[in-house]
Amino acid sequence: MKIKMTKLSLFLAALLVLSCKTTTPFMPKAQNVAQLAVSRIEKMPRNPQPWRWKDWHQTAQDFDRIAFNYQEKGDFFPIIWEDNAKRNGFEQSTFGLYTALGDVREGPGVNNGENHEALGAFGALIGASLVGIDKSNQHGRNYATMMRNYINRENGWNIVMNFTNKGAHIGGGYGNDWWYDVLNNVLYFALADQYPNQKGQDELLRGIADQFLRSDAVLGNSYSYSFFDFKNMKAEKNHIPAQEDVAAGYAFILYAAWVKFGDAKYLKAAQNALTVLESQRENRSYEILMSFGPYMAARMNAETGSRYDVQKMMNWTFDGDAVGREGWGVIVGNWGGYDVSGMMGSTVHNGGYGFLMNTFQLAWTMPPTVRYDQRYARAVGRWALNAANTARFFYPSEMPDSLQALPQRKALTKGVIAYEGLIKESIYEQFKGITPFAQGDGPLWAKGMPQETQFSVYGSAYVGFFGGVLRPTNVDQILQVNCTATDFFKKGKAWPTYLYYNPHTRAHQVELSLGDSATDVYDAASRQLLLRGAKGKVSFEIGADAARLLVLVPAGSRWKAENGRLIAGGRVVDYRY
Repeated sequence: MKIKMTKLSLFLAALLVLSCKTTTPFMPKAQNVAQLAVSRIEKMPRNPQPWRWKDWHQTAQDFDRIAFNYQEKGDFFPIIWEDNAKRNGFEQSTFGLYTALGDVREGPGVNNGENHEALGAFGALIGASLVGIDKSNQHGRNYATMMRNYINRENGWNIVMNFTNKGAHIGGGYGNDWWYDVLNNVLYFALADQYPNQKGQDELLRGIADQFLRSDAVLGNSYSYSFFDFKNMKAEKNHIPAQEDVAAGYAFILYAAWVKFGDAKYLKAAQNALTVLESQRENRSYEILMSFGPYMAARMNAETGSRYDVQKMMNWTFDGDAVGREGWGVIVGNWGGYDVSGMMGSTVHNGGYGFLMNTFQLAWTMPPTVRYDQRYARAVGRWALNAANTARFFYPSEMPDSLQALPQRKALTKGVIAYEGLIKESIYEQFKGITPFAQGDGPLWAKGMPQETQFSVYGSAYVGFFGGVLRPTNVDQILQVNCTATDFFKKGKAWPTYLYYNPHTRAHQVELSLGDSATDVYDAASRQLLLRGAKGKVSFEIGADAARLLVLVPAGSRWKAENGRLIAGGRVVDYRY
């Protein structure tokens, strides 16, 4: 018997077939991604001791509340003041934050209030933003636009510098120490990404990017200099070691400009800068910018098809075998019964000297590196666990009185200002033989500095980088690491992406709150859908000494594999598929 198909029946049949195709569940091919070891991280303990979770999110909110209070009471407070000089042609006042408690070089009564560093201010603003505080509208002030006053037009450099004018130079990098100039512009771009709708901002960003574009053209295939004169477009050397790792900062600025403006010249310059860094024969890590090397390498590999050596730059960030600044890297060790692994600083100065600012800033670059290259999920998860524990030892309330320089003055810190550093053996004679030891260099900076300058405002200002990235879970020592929070100037939108690492010797069930919307949970570390259409509080299993990289995708999204990427709902969930 033959069935005659009318036009209507053919249409309905076709519609049924199409419907079946679009509703067929997508099932990625499950495959565990081989994890790459970072030798320095492999030496870090899986269960750092003594362990205690510090609430970094709350600490960041508390810091902002106290630091940005112009009426805060107490010795050395308030630590913020208004600067009404309106430098560099910006018809607005700005603000100053002390570098350290009691810093005699700074304050409203010194040099008309113009002595203040951009470095700490940027950390405070970006960090606060990462924990949900709107710094563009806080108590009637727009702090996001106030940072424009650091764009030095008056001296002809036309980039962000560490001070608003050369006369305010107090020893913290002003046109003679490259990393200050580069990092402050990296920070400015990061802040701009958090506040994208500020009037006139795009013009300022393009102006800065063009200065770095011209600079890269002059530098060509060598970044082996102490600093760069952006007025005369000339690379210079002085008593400060060459800082080749600033090329990673150049790569970030120029790549962000390419994402922002779409002009291929910025991408080409970013590629040149990272290629120059990769071509180094030895580790040239200097302060913090080397950590942008693996991040930008992984990101540019994922988004542009480059083939940069992520492993080389990851090792340079951590290994502590730098030759320009001898021994600079990430510390591994146990000092006096305290596991102190994960903090960045000198691995050789008095047995090791870690710094809070640098340690907090590693949480900027390491998590998004994993988003673009999940082979580093286990390594970064293990670092994050150690760093989260070690960083608390900088705070006076977290250390026994016998292991810190000023226990009798710790109430001054109001629980939010930490020591500048943690050292194996103190640089101060009266504390020799005590290990580990929380202290700071402040008293050595200038004549008349009080001992309280060991309490670091500029380092503590970056606490929001931990607060916005790290969270505890229901399982002790298994942390949730946000891999998108600090991925500034993303090329396209991203679904929420979280890293989990299990340091224990057995598998655990970890809880995850998904809210009221149906969600598919994809694990990029094993390339499988763990959950489909889930809501509310759910759980997933994670094996011993293993990591998961979970991407939360709205249920019903269209999935497809395209050009080596896995895409869901129009957003990439796996760059190495």
